[in-house]
Amino acid sequence: MARKRRGKARTKGTAKKGGDPPQEDASGGGWKAARTWLAGIVSAVLIAAIGVVFTAWYTTGGTDAVDSLGGAPPLTIGHVDVEQDERPLVLREPVTNPRDRATLLGRAVGDAEMADMLARHHVATIGDANITVVLTGNRSSLRIINVRPRVHLRAPPADGAYLYQGTAGEAGTIELVADLDRRPIRFTTKKKPDTAYFTKKQIDLKRGERVTLSLSVIGKSAYYEFDLVATVLAGDRSEQVVINGPGGVPFRLTGHADSYRSAYKLVETVGWVPTSTDRACTAVTTC
Repeated sequence: MARKRRGKARTKGTAKKGGDPPQEDASGGGWKAARTWLAGIVSAVLIAAIGVVFTAWYTTGGTDAVDSLGGAPPLTIGHVDVEQDERPLVLREPVTNPRDRATLLGRAVGDAEMADMLARHHVATIGDANITVVLTGNRSSLRIINVRPRVHLRAPPADGAYLYQGTAGEAGTIELVADLDRRPIRFTTKKKPDTAYFTKKQIDLKRGERVTLSLSVIGKSAYYEFDLVATVLAGDRSEQVVINGPGGVPFRLTGHADSYRSAYKLVETVGWVPTSTDRACTAVTTC
């Protein structure tokens, strides 16, 4: 009798190991599968909802946040130019380096090489600088609330070399004017020289929109190096964008000097030719 009980016990134990799992274990496995399935559906719904919300946020203003976090300025400076053709120029230092002198007097010198040489000698226009700046909006909405010249250097008028190009030229249509000899320095219009332009008007731009500023900066009593600072309101914060001259160097402007240490005249088909400083001074109404 004892043996049979032991055998039955063994048979019962084997059935537990090799037979179907207990009912509660089967129910638990089904619930886990259902739970996994539900979690997948919920995750998909949440991801879709987040995607819709992110798309709406990005479309309405998220690009501004991304650009701001990435350090992108609110304005893109698309083009900067200073009118120098057919008007007298002055170099702050005389051209004494043999290589630079060969560039100045050379006939077959490229425009870029000549521009680099003139920049190294701090070339400046006389009396006024006509500047063209093209700005492009880099936010969904922004407002330029001010643009002003910022002087970095004021010194006696440049007298290193006078470059006479044959005519003083005629000034183009200038929208805004700033006089570096007067304080405060600000842009005005010719019709209202005593009223700051940006106290009455601002410039609104959207992303991709462009505005062209035609600026005349006057300086007759000294040599000036300056840049332009645009104050831009984008969203709930204001930022400043610095505008430098072509090549990333400061704008330069000088008044007439009493005399010049050297002078050159531009001769067609020949190039720059040395001339007397007396003749350079009589080439314009005021030396």
